[in-house]
Amino acid sequence: MWFDIVNRFNYEHIFAGEAHSLRELVERAVASGADLSEANLMSADLAGANLKNAKMTRAYLFGANLAGAIISDADLSDAKISKSDLTRADLRRTNLLSANLHRSVLIEADLTGANLTSVDLIGANLRNAKLISVNLKGAFLTRADLTGADLTGAELTRAETFLTKGLTLQTWSLESASG
Repeated sequence: MWFDIVNRFNYEHIFAGEAHSLRELVERAVASGADLSEANLMSADLAGANLKNAKMTRAYLFGANLAGAIISDADLSDAKISKSDLTRADLRRTNLLSANLHRSVLIEADLTGANLTSVDLIGANLRNAKLISVNLKGAFLTRADLTGADLTGAELTRAETFLTKGLTLQTWSLESASG
């Protein structure tokens, strides 16, 4: 089957080819070093995909299924990933600067060492997520569920944290969190 990944703003072709699934084509693009910045991957089923080192700045992944995906060491800065499923995704050391993860599901996701500066996590589900040594400066965490999340060493300066769930210090690992 033929798949085509296009730019979300001008619809120009970014990467195309024969593949069994869109996931296969996206993995091939990432493995080849293709720049998928501004790619339109709305509602894409990328569950379990290997997107390690992906270049996807300003990509549109609204409603995408990224459950169990390996997205470590990737650049997803300013990406639109709201209402997406990132359950158990590997996002270690990923750059999510100013990304929109509004109402996304990140249950048990590993974001260790990720850059979450100015990220929108409003209403996101981060239950039992690993947020060890993450940069959450200026992040929006209103109504985010951080129950059981490990925030050891997290930088929370100027983070908006009007939280309704996960408020107890026993639930959070904040011993060395700063802010």
